[in-house]
Amino acid sequence: MRSTAGSTAPTGTMARPEGTDRVRRFSPAERMVHRTTGWLMLLCLVTAACLYVGPLAQLVGRRYLMITVHEWSGILLPLPSLLGLFSRDFRADLRRLNRFAVYDRRWLRAARRRLTSPEARPAGKFNAGQKIYAGWIAGTVLVMMFTGLLMWFMGLLPFISRTSAIFVHDCLAWGITIVLIGHMRKAYADPEARLGMRTGYVSRSWAARHHSQWLRHDHTGTGTEERNNV
Repeated sequence: MRSTAGSTAPTGTMARPEGTDRVRRFSPAERMVHRTTGWLMLLCLVTAACLYVGPLAQLVGRRYLMITVHEWSGILLPLPSLLGLFSRDFRADLRRLNRFAVYDRRWLRAARRRLTSPEARPAGKFNAGQKIYAGWIAGTVLVMMFTGLLMWFMGLLPFISRTSAIFVHDCLAWGITIVLIGHMRKAYADPEARLGMRTGYVSRSWAARHHSQWLRHDHTGTGTEERNNV
């Protein structure tokens, strides 16, 4: 189609929202997966607290309702990620999270030495800490589902005692709570990262400072950051 006066783009085409000072970090599908998973996880933790913390249990009551919400929010927890597999952007990010690059080792060495400058901690789209967190939370969710089902259906695997399932489930619940608090503290300390998850876009300067490998390889046409993977 022909362009309108004063326009360099064909009429009827949509201008890219990504300007020279903004880069797209997350697609709508990725943000929806993160948001839905977060709400389901929050439901699991809140209902668990209402079941196991005495004062909360007395204050809220409705134990059967809390049990039902807890069970089904736990069962549904992997669903957003499974639906997210239909998104090409989400699958690409899963590949990024599943690979460690040379600069990720540098990031971990800097973290052990308590070096906090972005120059000492080079990162792709996700830094090494985020990759470890993603892998850990994915594994714990699967174990929590497994032990939860053993508690729900006691005859499912008779050779595993319900007491053992409860012990593992409770220990991991505390671990998830502590790690999620750390995750939220990190997010609260970085408004630009929260903006990226909320709108999908971050400033180019922030990306260059904190995720230089991602900006260099994914937004300059020089290839992908996966070429640096080991």
